[in-house]
Amino acid sequence: MGKLRVILGDQLNEQISSLQGTDKTQDVILMCEVQEEATYVRHHQKKIAFIFSAMRHFAQSLKAQGYEVWYTRLNDPQNSGSFTGEVVRCLQQHACDAVILTQPGEYRVAEMVRSWPEQLNLPVDVREDNRFLCPVEDFRQWAKGRQQLRMEYFYRDMRRRYRILLEDDEKPVGGKWNYDTENRKPVTTSLDIPPHFSSAPDEITRQVIALVSARFSDHFGDIEPFYFAVTRQQALVALTSFIDNRLRYFGDYQDAMLEGEPWMFHSHLSFYLNCGLLLPLECVRAAEAAWREGKAPLNAVEGFIRQLIGWREFVRGIYWLNMPDYASRNYFGVKGKLPAFYWSGETEMNCLRQCVLETRKHAYAHHIQRLMVLGNFALLTGVNPDALNQWFLSVYADAYEWVELPNVTGMVLFADGGYLASKPYAAGGSYIHKMSDYCRKCRYKVTQKNGADACPFNYLYWDFLIRNREKLSLNPRVAMMYKTYDRMNEEKHRAIRQDSQTFLTQLSEEEPQ
Repeated sequence: MGKLRVILGDQLNEQISSLQGTDKTQDVILMCEVQEEATYVRHHQKKIAFIFSAMRHFAQSLKAQGYEVWYTRLNDPQNSGSFTGEVVRCLQQHACDAVILTQPGEYRVAEMVRSWPEQLNLPVDVREDNRFLCPVEDFRQWAKGRQQLRMEYFYRDMRRRYRILLEDDEKPVGGKWNYDTENRKPVTTSLDIPPHFSSAPDEITRQVIALVSARFSDHFGDIEPFYFAVTRQQALVALTSFIDNRLRYFGDYQDAMLEGEPWMFHSHLSFYLNCGLLLPLECVRAAEAAWREGKAPLNAVEGFIRQLIGWREFVRGIYWLNMPDYASRNYFGVKGKLPAFYWSGETEMNCLRQCVLETRKHAYAHHIQRLMVLGNFALLTGVNPDALNQWFLSVYADAYEWVELPNVTGMVLFADGGYLASKPYAAGGSYIHKMSDYCRKCRYKVTQKNGADACPFNYLYWDFLIRNREKLSLNPRVAMMYKTYDRMNEEKHRAIRQDSQTFLTQLSEEEPQ
């Protein structure tokens, strides 16, 4: 009797653990597009189309190799609409004595799978997700007994573990582990930014686009133009394109933002890494080879590798170490609603308008846009973590809860009280002015600190510190700012309070979406 092997929509790799040992003569592979997954948050239309198209192409590839694949399309009239329902339906058609799948990437799905043995009356083999470089139990052991979990130390251990950018004596090449201080060059409009990778939709993708347009037209985002890679071969081309055309400049300008240039020098590979079309170690080795061959400088290569084996693996470890409690963290006790312009883009603050409109068009924004513009504003204005988490999870095509939740709750909102990040990433308008050209066309004046024409980031920054002084004043990375505030005169204090109250009152009166 065969096994039922379940492949989830973010596990699209032939090396995935659930496929290992498959008997092509007896086993059945189940893949399904289900309403439940498309709507548990209102995902960006382009995100849904990307995942469904990649799933259909992956299923087609498996069938061509002789696997028996039971694939349910969203518009199949028999589709039950849920993972569990489709597993039950498949088992009614195929006699199987066990269910095998790779560990789901999200806690809510893992909880659902935990109920399957009793519901299905079958053994369920949940295997480690072998696409990641640090198994969950390994991270748990690394974290055990540490007073603070800091990514830098984890990252160094991962470098040693996989012998990445190391000399023979185990020391880092170039003499330093981290070149982040060299990766913050401000923006310049003279940059020659290469076109981003684009793959023309084939017939499968066009069918998916039509389906999503019909079923999810009320969801946020533009479904076209569509240019994502949807096969492993296309994703490998995207990787090569990044290594050849963008990596050499990635380090210098990874924090830079330029109006009309959403892609900059970033890799745009998170789409494909997070759904399985690419594997992290192959991306790391490609970048490392580029440095050894003199095609990219060390600061760029190290910065890219740190994102993959450092931050990406670290936040996944944090997620599984702390769920489900982590999802309810709200250190500042904030209750603010998400402003309506996060959906519409209708705001006079040009930086926010640019980031929202680019998100709507591309289902993408790079990490500084997410952290220091969209996230920073939500932090300063007291948006409830649940609301911002749901928005981030909805609008970005690379967003899955394991990576989104720690980044938003811990890094963006400091809602875990410093468990993930050592300080809140709060900033006034000067940071955005330094790292972008957004302020040139803004109705507000970034150099003005108070008054109706002042950049709201300027006074909201101080208002955030004032509101949260009791919880932040002892933080050594924030304490200096309170000394600066205390040196201001009472007139300045009053202006900060009045400007912030006026702005926040107007913001709360906007019509929510």
